[in-house]
Amino acid sequence: MKCMSQSQDSGKDQSKSSVKCPPDKIIYDANMGARICLETGEVIEEQVIGDEAEWRAYTPDEKARRTRVGGPLSLSKPNMGVDVYIGSFHEGSGKKIRGLSRRIDMLRLQRSFRMGRTLSSLEKNINQALKILDELATHMELSNKVREEASKMYRDATQKGLTRGRSIESVVAATLYAACRKLRIPCTIDEIAKHLSIKDNDVKREIARCYRLLVRDLEVDIPVIEPELFVNRIVSALGLPDYVAVEAIKILREARGKGTTAGKDPSGLAAAAVYLAALKHGLRRTQKEVAHVAGVTEVTVRNRYKEIAGEAASKLS
Repeated sequence: MKCMSQSQDSGKDQSKSSVKCPPDKIIYDANMGARICLETGEVIEEQVIGDEAEWRAYTPDEKARRTRVGGPLSLSKPNMGVDVYIGSFHEGSGKKIRGLSRRIDMLRLQRSFRMGRTLSSLEKNINQALKILDELATHMELSNKVREEASKMYRDATQKGLTRGRSIESVVAATLYAACRKLRIPCTIDEIAKHLSIKDNDVKREIARCYRLLVRDLEVDIPVIEPELFVNRIVSALGLPDYVAVEAIKILREARGKGTTAGKDPSGLAAAAVYLAALKHGLRRTQKEVAHVAGVTEVTVRNRYKEIAGEAASKLS
């Protein structure tokens, strides 16, 4: 009981000291491992673990050389962005290695390490896929969030054996499309396919198959994407004014209220709505032009247009 009362008393004393000392006067002494009040000299807190670097650096070069903390872990980088680096000109203490023979020894050690490190077939597959994914995402100007999500899906797919017997590019494209859908970013398979090195006519069909496989086996929760999300991009690509986008969104909302949009591809609906809105304002664009920028077929635009225009026939006349 005495021990308890003593610890309680010391706790009260510490709290009283910290109340007396203004917060801006409390400093951390790394040598003592304690927080001290500059005004009274009292020890506010003892046995504090410091979170700053234990080394000193006076120039940016010194700081870069001595720091042991790299960039954040990233699923979109090979080996999660973590790698082993053997320096050739500095010791662990930061001192320069002197003497030509010692430097040559370090260079030999570096070379031996690089040659001795072998990657498994799984690692090689992932590294190749991440490189393709990065190139695709860069071409399409997609955010890091999309890259990370797509990278996670690809890693999960390899762990489940879903990539076996399938083209790496097709699976990567499918993960990128799934990531965009999951994050509600307007994107079509056509857009992704045109940036692939594979120019096979069946590539879009293969991406769609891989996408369905990923969604099913990885249990990816894909939210419903509203066609309105595609409108501004289509309008901008066609060089149409903003009021056409406003009109197209209005047309889509009216069509949704009447059940015309249920179960239809959002990009096709958006393309048809933009085509119809442009016609209403006397700004003619061909169905072929609209289909091309929307990433859908001309037949899709024509069919969706007939369905939507049928619902808005009274307003077209």
